[in-house]
Amino acid sequence: MNNDFKTYQEAADMLKALAHPVRLCIVCGLLGKEQCNVSYMQECLDLPQSTVSQHLQKLRSLGIVTAERNGLEVNYRIANDKVAKLVRGLFEEETADE
Repeated sequence: MNNDFKTYQEAADMLKALAHPVRLCIVCGLLGKEQCNVSYMQECLDLPQSTVSQHLQKLRSLGIVTAERNGLEVNYRIANDKVAKLVRGLFEEETADE
């Protein structure tokens, strides 16, 4: 067993970030679309742009998503394969039961 506390702290921080429903919804949406801009997310979530941006900043700071500028538009995508697997795993069972 790996006793490196820093590894556990990083995993806990990632899980805390994903525990917020808006951030979890953002990650799920990005998994489905591959990349997306804030305006599109704002419309889907029916939240102010500033709120969506704050959640994206939290996800970026933990390396969960990455941003790529294309002119005036910034597109976001999942940057962490472990997070992608985890979130897919959380929702695969629900879709399989339906």
